[in-house]
Amino acid sequence: MLVTGRTGRLGALIGVVTALALAVTACDDEAAPGHSQLNGSGSSASASAAPGTSSTDTADDGAPQASGSANPNANGKPGATKTTQAPPPGNTFASRLPKFGAAPTPVRINFPESGAGAAYYSRIPTDQPVAFLTIDDGWVKRPEALELLRESGVKVTLFLTINAIRDNPGYFKELRDAGADIEAHTLTHPNLKGKSYDFQKREICGSADQLAGLYGQRPKLFRPPFGDKDSTTLKVARDCGLQAGFFWKETVDKGIVRYQEGQSVQKGDIILMHFRDRFADDFIAALQAISNAGLTPALLTDYMPAA
Repeated sequence: MLVTGRTGRLGALIGVVTALALAVTACDDEAAPGHSQLNGSGSSASASAAPGTSSTDTADDGAPQASGSANPNANGKPGATKTTQAPPPGNTFASRLPKFGAAPTPVRINFPESGAGAAYYSRIPTDQPVAFLTIDDGWVKRPEALELLRESGVKVTLFLTINAIRDNPGYFKELRDAGADIEAHTLTHPNLKGKSYDFQKREICGSADQLAGLYGQRPKLFRPPFGDKDSTTLKVARDCGLQAGFFWKETVDKGIVRYQEGQSVQKGDIILMHFRDRFADDFIAALQAISNAGLTPALLTDYMPAA
């Protein structure tokens, strides 16, 4: 009887340990790489993913995640840049990319006359049939990104974090030469909201200054990390010579588009994706969503007031 009792208790203990191990594994599987995406409480996933992407391979649920920078190593610090062998050159993605006609001649918007700080948008107030694809950070440098830009002929806005691009700034110079526009996204990707003026100035002005030194042109636009900002953020951005800051209406991850409003991209919408391992799937899914809405990709700077 004593042996039986001990055996039963041992079996129960093994069952508890197994259950805890499964729970930890499930939590690890749900953790998405890269920084958080603040989709808004009403976000929903697109029914159409990038061609060739499994509909069961869903993106994260859009909830804020406590992650300050992408691609961390075991010590919680930014790790080595992820790269892989480049695909064969020439028409690698042509069959998956939607085709667009010529974009309309841009009609520049007017900023609000409040004067309290830089303007801030998640949708550009335009009646033209355009949407704006933006790509953040720069931690994961997939070699196919350059070919995708060249084959699609689409111009995109890159909001780059200095810490993320420092190891290979030439990678982004090639993207710029293929039609991308480089804009500011801070030095170290902190949450700026609630921080002092001096802290925010160091991050925002510092990133704009360093990008100017790297690429020969100072940014005019800005995105706060995680989309979090306050009135100090917008004042600092203006004092740093930046025209406007940007949030988003749609996000893309693992080839799935998520919407804050409705189930399609609207005129003037700003779409967020990141430099991640699934760059090709995300890029194609974003373009397909724009095409499905009868819109054409456009460049944010083309719609800003003339300096």
